[in-house]
Amino acid sequence: MVLELPKRWGKNSEFEGGKSTVNCSTIPIAERFFTSSTSLTLKHAAWYPCETVEPHIVLLTSDNTIRFYSLKVPQTPIKVIALSDTEEETLTIRKGRAYTASLGETAVAFDFGLLVPVPENVLGQRRSEEVLAYPLYILYENGETFLTYISLLQSTGSLDKLLGPLPMHPAAEDNYGYDACAVLCLPCVPNILVIATESGMLYHCVVLDGEEDDEQSEKSWDPRSDLTPSLYVFECVELELALKLASRDEEDPSETYFSCPIKLHKDPKCPSRYHCTHEAGVHSVGLTWINKLHKFLGSDEEDKDSLQELGAEQKCFVEHILCTKPLPSRQPAPIRGFWIVSDILGSTMICITNTYECITRPLLSTVHPASPPLLCTREDKDGAVSPLRILAESQHSFEKHIRNLNYCREERKSLREMAERLADKYEEAKEKQEDIMNSGDFSVLLQVQTESACPLETLCETG
Repeated sequence: MVLELPKRWGKNSEFEGGKSTVNCSTIPIAERFFTSSTSLTLKHAAWYPCETVEPHIVLLTSDNTIRFYSLKVPQTPIKVIALSDTEEETLTIRKGRAYTASLGETAVAFDFGLLVPVPENVLGQRRSEEVLAYPLYILYENGETFLTYISLLQSTGSLDKLLGPLPMHPAAEDNYGYDACAVLCLPCVPNILVIATESGMLYHCVVLDGEEDDEQSEKSWDPRSDLTPSLYVFECVELELALKLASRDEEDPSETYFSCPIKLHKDPKCPSRYHCTHEAGVHSVGLTWINKLHKFLGSDEEDKDSLQELGAEQKCFVEHILCTKPLPSRQPAPIRGFWIVSDILGSTMICITNTYECITRPLLSTVHPASPPLLCTREDKDGAVSPLRILAESQHSFEKHIRNLNYCREERKSLREMAERLADKYEEAKEKQEDIMNSGDFSVLLQVQTESACPLETLCETG
């Protein structure tokens, strides 16, 4: 169901000029299809990213099929992509679940990338002009990712063929988990895929064109390349869905384990940041290494296998912005609605819980850098040592050093008192000198100067 809000106008730009009650139009999508196929369920829905044509919505259903619907013709799909050719899809077991679904071979989510030229090996023929299309990444429950190119303006039939599963480097025995639930393509070149699992793991993968054969090591992120894309796992992140406490001996570990489906959302104001909503609240993830990645790929470095080393230098940061399940014993409060709005004061996150409570949180407009290291963990490369540590390791004791400080303080005090006495005597001699000058007796003046010089010599000897 698509809900269309009325237009805004008036002084405060309110709906229908500020009426207390407004009417909204609704458009049911594929109503007859879902009514007649009660065993099918909707897995994922998203808008088609093209802005030059009329709005289209894309639906992924449990029969391993992606359908494109236009809002002008909402009951009949204009494009259908079958993700499985096996006949076992027609053989369903209880609750309408297919055999392939029980093996994790069904698609669970998808996302579109930026508009790119389609490689010639996908088109199957050389064309005088390049064909632009959107890469569509399709995630399966068993962790495999497939790729196809979509264009509603092009009639080339070869665009809809599936490529994959895309190889992942470095390879893992469990294919990075068998409980994949969400995929997100960040709006950057090269494409960066975020794959989420129900256990709270996030995998940041860089989409690069893979090797043509085993002996070829050169990689390229140029979308015009003819090589098959591969996913290079840049880093892995584990979300803390609930506060982990030390379990007692008699406590069952399975009772403290918590997992749930995760939904991924792009940040319209910060391309290097995305958000995760789940039953335990909202996590925000910022990728601070995207600029370094672009510099690395733009350099003459040909060994793209060293991406893992680049990822070890600077990690992403994760913030638990909204926690709705602080302890494993607490009942979860799933996030039902999520959106980000922006105004002159900055970006604001809006969340709606399962109890229809609206929660707002302010967000930074950019990804802030990583926090500096603590003083206790920072290594001093210059070899400078604290003065107190030098004092403690010296041959003189700390108590002796304090006594020396007190002795010096007493000496300074005595010198200050002597200086004050000399200043007084100087003033007295100055007054006598003025009286003698006025009287004209210079013999007395010589005696006064001699008497005033003695204390100054004494002060010099003391110093």
